[in-house]
Amino acid sequence: MYETLTFTGGVHKSEEMKELIEDLGGFILQENVLQMELVLNMAVPLNDVEKVKEKANELLATLTVAPMAGSEIAIVSPTLARHHLPHAACDISEYLREFGAKDNMIGLARGDGKGTSGISEEEKQLIEEHDVAVFALGSFETCIKTKAFLYDDINIPVIVTGAPDIPVEELPGADEYVGGLGRIPRRLRRGPDIRALDQLVETIEKVLNNKKREMNLDPPLVPSIVVKNAIENQVPEIAEVISPTPVTSQLDGVRVKLDYDKYHESIENVIIDGRKLSEISEIKKSKMYDYILVKIHSESSLIEDSN
Repeated sequence: MYETLTFTGGVHKSEEMKELIEDLGGFILQENVLQMELVLNMAVPLNDVEKVKEKANELLATLTVAPMAGSEIAIVSPTLARHHLPHAACDISEYLREFGAKDNMIGLARGDGKGTSGISEEEKQLIEEHDVAVFALGSFETCIKTKAFLYDDINIPVIVTGAPDIPVEELPGADEYVGGLGRIPRRLRRGPDIRALDQLVETIEKVLNNKKREMNLDPPLVPSIVVKNAIENQVPEIAEVISPTPVTSQLDGVRVKLDYDKYHESIENVIIDGRKLSEISEIKKSKMYDYILVKIHSESSLIEDSN
């Protein structure tokens, strides 16, 4: 088992932390350099967390638990038009990243107004490629309730946000609801806004932890971070990708930011514990930029195959 942590400190001597993570059998999930500050999202064995804390103290850095690291979250807005974006949805996205989240913003094609809003099958499939979906809706209770059809058959956990307080039982298909985050024509920087964002963070962490507990009943054949590390070491083209996190970890797989038609065979032939990746996972074309999506089979799939 691994603990996901965020290291925030200076670039100077940061190689010592990276070497320690490697020596402990851990993995770097994401690395960002902001001028002279380094932010590392990492996964380290539970038994070695104290060693990482000691090294962080030695480097005068901070180390925090990042329960969202290693997951991918969809921030869904009814439309990309100005009356839905950028303020609320963008600020939600920015805030979640401070807690280790890797999120993608998705604007639906027909979201403006109760009478014309809609969601296509392809948009649903794109959303379902993520671990959790956050639907950032508006300020009116009737509008939020009317638009429940946008997510009532999404097959991943759904968290809805809006301005009013609404019991989640009144929103079919929603797993959780967080109020205080409606359409606001300014940045979310005031006290009530920050408290609502903190509530959203707690809600996402709860939903992710519940999903992890369910997965532990029938876990993936190998951890997704092991797959991520193997792809980065065995597919040289990954080093040429300029997009952030070219191999993005999910709870049950990874998203590889290479074109499926050109590179899917290279990904299929990655070797993990003596087996090809294609033997222990489903590898398909993503709805996002034709990237490669890898979903790792669960342990119960071995029993099914043997039968």
